[in-house]
Amino acid sequence: MADQISTPLAERMRPSSLEAFTGQQHLVGKGAVLRKAIESGNIPSMVFWGPPGVGKTTLAFIVSRQLKRPFYALSAINSGVKDVREVIEKAKREQFFGTNNPVLFIDEIHRFSKSQQDSLLGAVERGIVTLIGATTENPSFEVIPALLSRCQVYIMKPLEKEDLQHLLEEAMQQDEVLKKKSIRIEEWEALLRLSGGDARKLLNTFELVVNAIPSGEIILTNELVLDHVQQNLALYDKAGEQHYDIISAFIKSIRGSDPNAAVYWLARMIEGGEDPLFIARRLVILAAEDIGLANPTALVMANNCFQAVNVIGMPEGRIILSHAAVYLATSPKSNSAYMAIGQAVELVRQSGNLPVPLHLRNAPTRLMKQLDYGKDYRYSHGYEGNFAEQEYLPEKLGGTTLYEPGSNAREKELRSWLNKLWKGKYGY
Repeated sequence: MADQISTPLAERMRPSSLEAFTGQQHLVGKGAVLRKAIESGNIPSMVFWGPPGVGKTTLAFIVSRQLKRPFYALSAINSGVKDVREVIEKAKREQFFGTNNPVLFIDEIHRFSKSQQDSLLGAVERGIVTLIGATTENPSFEVIPALLSRCQVYIMKPLEKEDLQHLLEEAMQQDEVLKKKSIRIEEWEALLRLSGGDARKLLNTFELVVNAIPSGEIILTNELVLDHVQQNLALYDKAGEQHYDIISAFIKSIRGSDPNAAVYWLARMIEGGEDPLFIARRLVILAAEDIGLANPTALVMANNCFQAVNVIGMPEGRIILSHAAVYLATSPKSNSAYMAIGQAVELVRQSGNLPVPLHLRNAPTRLMKQLDYGKDYRYSHGYEGNFAEQEYLPEKLGGTTLYEPGSNAREKELRSWLNKLWKGKYGY
């Protein structure tokens, strides 16, 4: 019993089958894409991308168990090329005994360097191992293209309220330690909010509070949970809830033109050991989404910040991040480009693949010219002011306004210039 109690509740409640797995029904529910692959016995190498505590490690283990394959697990934090090669050599030896190729699970694969990821390529390509990587970061940025092209990416979502409640109810009924206690959850809000959709965090928080009450009936209220948990919260958990909350506060402070708050939240992340390139990437996105055409130099500044931090590293990189954060916070704001592409994508989905007007089509062959491809196209530079009025949208969409200039000084000038060119066609 002592060993059982020393094992965290989240580990004691780890499921071992798809039937016992909670959440991610879009992947493992009846008829879902990953479940069908598992049931077929023919799974690709894959990357699970999602926030902490949603079952990435557990699902990898279940996949190997369901397919009766050996399971090797490495953590990118404390494993190197040597460890990867040792696992691959073991897998090669097992092939001689007719064993199914093993599953190699790599937690936090985004922390593997290029050389470490390169060491996986040959084994994945030849099918010596089936790779399952887990990451909380966008694999498009963190996994080398050669490896990513050989993997299917599955997005895992934060657990819903019902999933989290189900987990706790199961724990109280099934766990050998908890089912001996009298526990009643009177209020759920604090437990669910503190979990942030993270099952591991929920179970560990629940266990922390329950263990703090030595005997008698345990009635959990929001106040009781917060009283016990706040004494044990870390300043910044870069793999957990605060990772998302603080980057959100940082971005919203810059969007809200508050350089003081922006630098404060930046310092919180730096002191917490956040990946500086993660912060710099968010600045690049923000420059395009929230500042945009009000100050086009903002995107140049943010991109230069990313490049500079990548070259310089820390701790000096904090100065570059502060420079960029203050610049972006004090820039005029516009989301007009962001809104324009959003509306354009929605219009494409609604209207389908409308034909390109004939005068805009490319005409590299004689036949295409005979079919009037490119006919009557007016070359803008051949006209006064480098502008020739003609229709550029598909015929059915003529006159549709997608870009609406913002109210900042620069885009007011753009509005006036566009209105002069198009003579009110787009309502400018």
